Amino acid sequence: MASSIHPIQKIRTSIIGASGYTGEELCKVLSRHPYSHLSVVTSRQREGKRLDQEISGLHQRSELRFTNPTPSALIDQADLFFLALPHGVASEYAVPLHQAGKIVIDLSADFRLKSAETYQEFYQHPHPAPELLRESVYAMPELYREQIKTKSLLACPGCYPTSILLALYPALLHNLLDPETIVINSLSGVSGAGKKAEESLLFCEVNESAKAYGVPQHRHLSEIEQEISFLVKKPVKVSFIPHLIPLHRGMWSSITCKLSKPKSIEIIHALYQSTYQDEPFVRLVPLDQMPEMKNVVRSNRIEIGMKWDQRTERLMLFSTIDNLGKGAATQAIQSFNIRMGLPETTGLE
Repeated sequence: MASSIHPIQKIRTSIIGASGYTGEELCKVLSRHPYSHLSVVTSRQREGKRLDQEISGLHQRSELRFTNPTPSALIDQADLFFLALPHGVASEYAVPLHQAGKIVIDLSADFRLKSAETYQEFYQHPHPAPELLRESVYAMPELYREQIKTKSLLACPGCYPTSILLALYPALLHNLLDPETIVINSLSGVSGAGKKAEESLLFCEVNESAKAYGVPQHRHLSEIEQEISFLVKKPVKVSFIPHLIPLHRGMWSSITCKLSKPKSIEIIHALYQSTYQDEPFVRLVPLDQMPEMKNVVRSNRIEIGMKWDQRTERLMLFSTIDNLGKGAATQAIQSFNIRMGLPETTGLE
C-alpha cells in the first residue's frame, strides 16, 4: 500500500512525459493546485529547458527544468506520479514506481483493461505488465470513486470512453437499454491524436475536412465494451465510429439504442438527474436543449442531453467534453484529489 499524505501538506508530484498535449495540460492545472508541489517534470525532447519558458499559461513562474531520469532515479523525487506517456512506455515507469510504494496515475492505456488478451488484440503486442492489471482501478470518478480512494495504481480512462460511458451509465445501471443495439458516433479535435509529427495531422490536411478513422476496431472500443459488459453483467459488443474534425480540442458523442422496457423520455431524464445530482462535473441539460462543446472546453465538465426518436423508437444520447480536460488531464487530477482525500473540485473550478 502506498504511503498516504495528510491533505494540509503539499504533495510532491511528478509528471512523466510533460511535453505532450496532455502533459502540458497537467502542468498548467497543477501549477494552480493548492496542494500540489510539482517537483519533477520529464521530457526527452526538452531536457534541460525551463518549464515556464516552454509551457505558457502556468499559474506562476517556475525555476523547474525538464529532466530525463531513469525510472529508478525518480523514486525518491516525488510521492505521486502522473504518467503522460504512450502505451507500452508507461509500464516501464509504472512497474518500478508501484513496487516502490508510490501512487501512480497513468494516463496511457496500459492498465485500463482487465484482460491481457484483450490488450494484445487491440494494441497488437503482449501486455508489458499483466501481473499489475488486477492492482489497477479504472479511474472514472463517477463510476469507481470508492475504489479510487484506496488504490495506488489509477488507470485514467480514454477520452472517447469518458464521453460515452458517462452518457450511458445511468441507463445501463438501471437496465433501461438493450445493450446489443448501441451505436456510437464520436467526433474529436486533432489534439486527441497527440503531438506526433504525422502528415495526416498537418493543418492543411485536417482543416475544412472531416473523416472517420480507426474503424471498425478503434483501440478505445476495448474499454467501452469492457465497462458496458461490467455494468450489464454479460459480454457486449457495440458499434463505434470515431471521427476527426478540424478543432484543436473538444469531443462530441452521439449514441442511439433501443430500450429494454418502455419508459417515457421524461422518466429517463429524471433518472439521469437523480443519478448525477451530486456529481460536481456532470451537467444534464433540459430536454428542450442540447449540449454544446463551447460550454465544456478548457474544463473538467461533461454535458449530457437526450431525445426520443418516436419514428425509430430509439433513445438518442448526446455528450460533449474537452478531450484534454475531462477526457485526460483534469479527470486525472479529479482522481488525484479523491485519492489524496482532498475536496474533489480542488484546482478544477
